[in-house]
Amino acid sequence: MKRIIDGAAASGLMEPLTALVVKAGEAILSVNRAAMRIDGKQDGSPVTEADLAADRIIAEGLAELAGDIPTLSEERSQLAAPPFEGSFFLIDPLDGTKEFVAGRDEFTVNLALVTSGVPLLGIVSAPALGLLWRGIVGRGAERVRFDGATIGAAEPIHTRKLPARDEPWIAAVSRSHGDPRSEAFIDARPNAVRTTCGSAVKFGRIAEGSADIYPRFGPTCEWDVGAGSAVVTAAGGRVTDGKGGELRFGERHASGFIIPEFIAWGDPYAAGRY
Repeated sequence: MKRIIDGAAASGLMEPLTALVVKAGEAILSVNRAAMRIDGKQDGSPVTEADLAADRIIAEGLAELAGDIPTLSEERSQLAAPPFEGSFFLIDPLDGTKEFVAGRDEFTVNLALVTSGVPLLGIVSAPALGLLWRGIVGRGAERVRFDGATIGAAEPIHTRKLPARDEPWIAAVSRSHGDPRSEAFIDARPNAVRTTCGSAVKFGRIAEGSADIYPRFGPTCEWDVGAGSAVVTAAGGRVTDGKGGELRFGERHASGFIIPEFIAWGDPYAAGRY
C-alpha cells in the first residue's frame, strides 16, 4: 500500500533526516581521497568508496526511520521499480564526485522526499563546508551550520526578488558542466554576473538569495535536482523545465531518470517572463 507524506508529516521527519545526511557526510570526509578506490560507471562518471559508504548509511537509516517509504538512490537505481506512487525518497549520496576526487570542497549529499511526483522536502548538505540548506515546500527553508555531528541553530532563508533594472543578475554556474545554451541564456539576462559553484551548492545559493538563476540546458539526473528543487521552492523560488513547466520525478525509468534541462529561479515571477 502506497504511503503519502504531507507537509505536516514531513516536518516530523526533518530533524532525523538532517542528522542522517550529516552522518553520511562524516563518512565521506573520513575517506582518504589520495588513496581511495575510484571506479567508472557505464556512463563514464566516477564512483568512489565514499559514494558507496554514504549510500549505505542513508539506506540503513531510512530503513530504520521510514522503512515503508520506497527509495531511489543514484547508487541503487538499477533496483528501482517505478513509476513511484505516493511518496518516495530520492537520494544522491555524493553529488559532485568529480569535485570530491579533484580535492575540492563543493560536493554535497542530497536527500529529497517526493510526494505525487513533486519534491516536498529537501536537504542539500555540503560536508566539507559545514553547511546545509533544507526546506519543506509551503513551510519555509533554512540554512544550518554544523561541525562534525554537532548541528547548529537553523537560520531562515529566502530567495531574492527579480533584480532591479540597473542591478546585475547573478547566475550560479557549474565548474564541470557548461553548455552553449545555458551560456546564451545567462548572456540574455541584464548585466549577468557568473558565480561558479560545484554540485547542488548552486541550489543553496539560489535559496539563500546570493544568486538569482541556475540554468542547466543539458541532461542531468533526478537525484541531482530533487533535493535542491524542494529547497529552492520552499525558500520562495521555483524550478522549472526549459519551457517554464513543472518538473516531475520518479516516472522516467526507461530514460534512466534523466531530466533533459531545467532552470532554478530565485524569483518565481521571473519564470513567467522568460
